[in-house]
Amino acid sequence: MHIFIAGASGTIGHTLIPYLIKHGHTVTGTTRSSAKADALRALGAKPAIMDGLDAASVLAAVEAAKPDAILHEMTALHGMNPRQKPDRVFAVTNRLRTEGTKHLLAAARQAGVKKFVAQSYAGWPYARSGGLIKSENDPLDPTPPRGIEETHAAIRQLERMVVDAGGVVLRYGGFYGPGSGLTRDGDQTRMVQARKFPLVGGGTGIWSFIHTDDAASATLAALERGRPGEIYNVVDDEPAPVREWLPALADMIGAKPPRHVPTWLARRLAGPAAVMMMTDARGASNAKARAELDWVPSRRSWREGFREAVS
Repeated sequence: MHIFIAGASGTIGHTLIPYLIKHGHTVTGTTRSSAKADALRALGAKPAIMDGLDAASVLAAVEAAKPDAILHEMTALHGMNPRQKPDRVFAVTNRLRTEGTKHLLAAARQAGVKKFVAQSYAGWPYARSGGLIKSENDPLDPTPPRGIEETHAAIRQLERMVVDAGGVVLRYGGFYGPGSGLTRDGDQTRMVQARKFPLVGGGTGIWSFIHTDDAASATLAALERGRPGEIYNVVDDEPAPVREWLPALADMIGAKPPRHVPTWLARRLAGPAAVMMMTDARGASNAKARAELDWVPSRRSWREGFREAVS
């Protein structure tokens, strides 16, 4: 297949390009910056300059590439500040999830591209009621906390548009490994090292993770075997509460244990959305992806994967 990766210079794009080429596919990868074109070329992709928020730019790039499939991996994340409201951090990403998805789907229709896979997220978007581990059939949070409402709405809109168009949605877990913020020198790891990633309340929020290599293998499996109009959680086998994985990560990198911050203080400093992620988020099950995509993560647990990523 000739695969068009929208947002190829992002976290997952850097892993996807060589993985897809290794498996016999050709790749066109987009970036908004001409300065990043050489990096995409070095990975083996044909670079294309595209503004995902400009419908004409998207259509021109897709029509020029003439791909067999489109992967929507467009984000605009440049480090995380735990004191910033998620809606502020994700503002441009949310536009790429709404406007960008609309433009990509329209270009796919006009260019006759039948296969379409889009990135979404597993974890805190799920409803904070019922079981701690959620499947794709479980509802998303109907009342997200203040500061993350726009981000929830953008995720819902992306998923609805892609599913209605017969595409496939992949709800990735939190990335770690090459290209992510969770490597030996990554942004998230440095925060843990500096004790700027505290354990809030009882640390009872459940997080699901995925190595970038496994995210790439699941993405190709979705292109090849995903059912049109379906959603799949792409996560490892062991969702874990913050009180387990955060101190373990600190120990792996030789850092002091994370500071403990009471819920009331975290709510005042970082807002209710951050408190929800640390104390009330739900994890995700990969059972559907295993069964329907014939996919198994090579790193079954963050326990082994984290150690490898930060070594």
